[in-house]
Amino acid sequence: MPKTLEVVIEYYLHDLSPFIIRFTDTIGLRWYGLAYVAAFVAGYFLTKKFVGQGYSELKNNQLQDFITYGAISTMVGGRLGYMLLYNFNEFVSNPLIFFHFLDGGMASHGGILGLVVYTYIYSRKYKIGWRGIGDNLCTVAPLGLCFGRVANFINGELYGRKTSVPWAVQFPEEIRDPNFSSSKNLSREDLRDSLSSLDLNYNSSNPLIGENNVVIEASRSNEEIQMILREYLNARHPSQIYQALLEGLGLFIILMMIRRKGAQLSHGILTGTFFIGYAVFRIIGEYFREPSDGYIGVLTRGQFFSTFMILIGIIFIVSAYVWPKKNKL
Repeated sequence: MPKTLEVVIEYYLHDLSPFIIRFTDTIGLRWYGLAYVAAFVAGYFLTKKFVGQGYSELKNNQLQDFITYGAISTMVGGRLGYMLLYNFNEFVSNPLIFFHFLDGGMASHGGILGLVVYTYIYSRKYKIGWRGIGDNLCTVAPLGLCFGRVANFINGELYGRKTSVPWAVQFPEEIRDPNFSSSKNLSREDLRDSLSSLDLNYNSSNPLIGENNVVIEASRSNEEIQMILREYLNARHPSQIYQALLEGLGLFIILMMIRRKGAQLSHGILTGTFFIGYAVFRIIGEYFREPSDGYIGVLTRGQFFSTFMILIGIIFIVSAYVWPKKNKL
C-alpha cells in the first residue's frame, strides 16, 4: 500500500502592528484612525466632484461643513450603535464607557444610522432634498467601510471562522477569547506552560486572558513565541478582507456605475441600492466571520440587523418612483 503524503500548510501568522507610529505603549498614530481620515478625505473630494458634475444640490461652500459633521455623526452613531446593539448591559451599568474610544467598539449599522439622521436634519435646515444628499453620501460611504475593514485586518480583530483554505491566517488576537481552544486539542494550560519558559515580563499566576496583551505584542517580533503560537492558533478566514472587497470596494463600484447615469437620477435610488447592497454583502460576509457577538435565532447579530436594512432600501427605491424628485440644476 502506498503511503499517503500529508501536506502541511504553514499559514501566515498575523504580525502587523495597529500603530503607524508609536510614542508610548498605548499612544501613537493608529491605522484605524488613518482609516477615518482617509474616508473623510475621499468623501470630501468625491462629493466635490459630484457637485461639479451637477449630481448634487449642495454648493461648494457647503461641502467642508457638510462632510465634517457627517464624519462626526458617523463616529457618534457607530459608537452608540455598538453600545446599544453589542454591549448593552455594560453600557447601561456604566454609560461613560461610551467615551472610551481607544478601547475599540464601533458598529457600522450605527454609523449608517447616524448619517441618516444627520442628512435628514441638514436637508430640513437648508431646504434641499434629503434623499438627494443621501444618495451622494451613500455612494462614497463604501470607501470608508473598505478602509475600516482593512484597518480591522491590520489590527488582527474581527477575524473569520476556522478554515483550511491556503490563504487562511492565524490571528494571535484569538487568545483573548475566553472560549479559546487549540487547533490540535491542546489546552489553555498547555499554552501557558509553553509560554512560561520565556521571559515575557508578566505575572504567570494570572490566567492567560490577563496576559494576552504581552503575548500578542511580543508575537510581532519574537520568533520563539511565533513558533509556539503556530502550534496552538487556529487557521481562520481573513474575513475582514472579504468584507472590505464586498461591502467596501465592490459596493462602491456598483454605486458609481449607477451614479454615472446622470444628474437626473431620481432621488433615493442610490440610497436604496446602498442599503440593500450593504445588507446583502454583510450577510454573505458574516458566513465567514467568527460570530463573536452570538446569534439571534439562526442569524448572527450582524446578519439579523442587516435584514432590516434590506427593507429600508426597498422603501427608498419605491419612494424614488412614487415621489420622484431630481436635482435642481
